[in-house]
Amino acid sequence: MATFEHGGPQGALLKGARRYSARGSGGFWLSLSAILIAGLFLIPTLSVLLTVFQPGSGAWSHLAATVLPTYIANTLWLALGVGGGVLLIGVSAAWLVTMCRFPGQRFFEWAMVLPLAVPAYVMAYTYTDFLQYAGPVQSLIRDLTGWQARDYWFPNIRSLGGAISVLSLVLYPYVYIMARSAFLEQSICALEVSRTLGCNAWSSFFRVALPLARPSLVAGLSLALMETLADFGTVSYFGVQTFTTGIVRAWFSMGDRIAAAQLSSSLLVFVLVLLLAERFSRGQRRFHQATQRYQVLSRYSLAGWRALAAFAACALPLLLGFLLPAAVLVKMSIEAGDRQFGPRFFELAANSFTLAGVTAVLAVALALVIAYALRLAPLGVTRAAARLASMGYAIPGTVIAVGVLIPFARFDNWLDAWMREAFGVSTGLLLTGTMAALVFAYLVRFLAVSLNAVESSLIKVRPSMDDAARSLGRGPFGALKEVHAPIIRAGLLSAGLVVFVDVMKELPATLVMRPFNLDTLAVQAYNLAADERLTEASTSALAIVVVGVLPVILLSRAIARSRPGAKLRSRS
Repeated sequence: MATFEHGGPQGALLKGARRYSARGSGGFWLSLSAILIAGLFLIPTLSVLLTVFQPGSGAWSHLAATVLPTYIANTLWLALGVGGGVLLIGVSAAWLVTMCRFPGQRFFEWAMVLPLAVPAYVMAYTYTDFLQYAGPVQSLIRDLTGWQARDYWFPNIRSLGGAISVLSLVLYPYVYIMARSAFLEQSICALEVSRTLGCNAWSSFFRVALPLARPSLVAGLSLALMETLADFGTVSYFGVQTFTTGIVRAWFSMGDRIAAAQLSSSLLVFVLVLLLAERFSRGQRRFHQATQRYQVLSRYSLAGWRALAAFAACALPLLLGFLLPAAVLVKMSIEAGDRQFGPRFFELAANSFTLAGVTAVLAVALALVIAYALRLAPLGVTRAAARLASMGYAIPGTVIAVGVLIPFARFDNWLDAWMREAFGVSTGLLLTGTMAALVFAYLVRFLAVSLNAVESSLIKVRPSMDDAARSLGRGPFGALKEVHAPIIRAGLLSAGLVVFVDVMKELPATLVMRPFNLDTLAVQAYNLAADERLTEASTSALAIVVVGVLPVILLSRAIARSRPGAKLRSRS
């Protein structure tokens, strides 16, 4: 059967007709909706930037003269340390499990992603309990040696170095995921050619595989560094002063929203520099495969000390990043746990699940609107709206919280005053006093996660499906409901699941914006840990980890199937 989807004047004519039809029968309204969503989601960033120029109470001058240099130095050292750590762990583990055979290799393929299920602040609590003076490690040292407190030196986990170590163990899966996907997608022919030119395994890795994977590595590193800049729970608990701790301190302790906004704008500069560095690092270079022929990966068989070294290189990050923290949490929960376990705990769990569920549904719905608008009318303004709407993932939760609270509080005050004057009725804090403002902040933060998943699923639907739906009398909305949505259902569920878990783990935005009497499991864990009640914090922390394990395992399985021909090989 002839088709006009590829090239030629007929193909161009068909594409033009399809695009015109889309604009005339729903594509325009979808594009307009995408632009409005992007404009709405820009409010937090604009409110932060505009507030910078307002006169403050003098707190900014005090901060600039005292702690601002410390914020800058600690944030830079934290980013550099975590960047080096995640690259070292993530790239080496991805190469070993993809290209080598050694004991446990099949297990490590999916298990290396498990640390993503553990929030960084939960990791900080568990290692503090594990490594403190009364913890099992130092107690064992004293029992074996007979030493007393001042007879030996032990590193302090609650320090900048401790924060770098914890964040590296939690965030290396970002680099591992991107590196493993890149290695799986590479053609084995390039590596075989390098071997014929005299390259051994190390030379092939450094001179061929690593340069080809460079865009993916930079993307994974950027995600890890953005999460590092956004972290609040770990650095706050470890006493490391960074921009995020300064923002919360200015908002709560000083009560100065102008100073908080000015600190937020400074942190935005860090994020902007990071994004621009990632963009300019690519330059005009492109990384394409020279062949479409994919063969079964010829893995290096490791034996002896090499197999042992590969096993240790994968087992150690997994042990320190997931197995040990999970074991410590289970032990603390069994031995003591939260004294409020019961109705209070289930109330916190219900709050967390409600916020996560509502946000996940709305995020998937908004992402579907934007992605479908891009499909029907891929105009420049629509693409720009999609990119602007998804930039919130690069903005730390504390910055988003400040940017949402300032305009929403003004709107609440204006609406309350107007309703009192016009009708004698008080609306109170309609937005900031309920879940509405908090859910909006979550959407700004995590829309990019759902948009990427939905857009990648929708791209896989052939354009001929749109033509078939129109020939049967279905408009764009009817085609979306009856054709596209059922086809991409798995992608929609995956997007919702990932957003659900991200909201469950989110701490800084929740801590700043939560209404009165609306605590969550994350806030409960933070508050108990801040009061040094680590064993009680373990129950809430363990619940968050358990919820995060399932999507992490599903993500790892999806990566394993990403190499072309993987399904065919699994059937054979």
